[in-house]
Formats: sequence, structure tokens, C-alpha cells
Amino acid sequence: MAESGVNPTAAALLGLLHEGPMTGGQLMAAAERRLAPYWSMTRSQVYRELPVLAEKGLVRLGKPGPRMSQPYAITAAGKRTFTKWLAENPGRDTIRNPIALRMAFGELHSPNQLKNLYTTANEYHTEALARVREQVKNAKKEGETYDASALEFAVAYHKAALSWLKTAPVGG
Repeated sequence: MAESGVNPTAAALLGLLHEGPMTGGQLMAAAERRLAPYWSMTRSQVYRELPVLAEKGLVRLGKPGPRMSQPYAITAAGKRTFTKWLAENPGRDTIRNPIALRMAFGELHSPNQLKNLYTTANEYHTEALARVREQVKNAKKEGETYDASALEFAVAYHKAALSWLKTAPVGG
């Protein structure tokens, strides 16, 4: 953990809470809408981090809503911590690509397995590229310059993955 004392998931939640108070479910929806093309968070991560952030005084709990939903709001300490996190060196990228991992053991696949692997990956990246291009277009239309820029990273990623898949060996 860095000087700010928060991990990237906690920092992402603090960043999203700058939009206003949200429940865990609303935070998941906001993360999916704004961050998912380039940063993944699971429901369990979100619900594990929220009580920790509250315990540290970085968020405060609001009044319980329907179905026991509990809104969280960022505190002044949370804003200071987030600002400190923004100023820290982000460190190295963490690359974990399940297709590349399987390709590393390609000689142990049958040609049919490799073909299916590549077909599925190609379909996924093609669909994801179309979705994220639409998100970029919408972000630009809404004047969300920084969101659009971050989303352009996902566009480049999916383009690179598709290009890489075209050169993948098919075994034999």
C-alpha cells in the first residue's frame, strides 16, 4: 500500500464518491459504467472495502434506505486521502491475460482447442471494442474529456489484442 494508505480499489471508490453519496450497488454500477473497460472491480471487493474506508473515517454512512441499502459519502479526510493517492506514482501495470497464459502452453493444446480459444477471444475483443468506442463517443459528447481519454486506452487495448490474435500460431 502506498503513502495514502489506500489500495487502488479503495481509491477508485473514493473517486466515484466525488459524484455524490452512493450505496454499494450504486458504486458497482458507477464502476461498471465509468471504469470497467480498463479497471475491474468485483462486488466482493467493493463490499469488503467500504467498511474499511468507513472505519478509517474516509467515508461516512448515510441513513439506511430500502432493502437495508446503506449510502456512503466521502468525507473531507477521504477527499484528502484521494488527492494524496492521485499524486502518488501509480507503479507498474499488472498484466494478467488468460489468452496469453494459455498460448504460452499452446503446444499442449490440440489445434481445435487453439482455434476455439482464438475464435472466442476474437469475438470478445470485437464486441468489447464496439462497446468502448460507443462509450468514448458518448463521453466526448457529454464533454467528459478525462473519461474519454481513459476509455481510449481500452480502445487501444482491444485493437492490440485483435491484431495480436491475427498473428497467433494455430498449432500443428
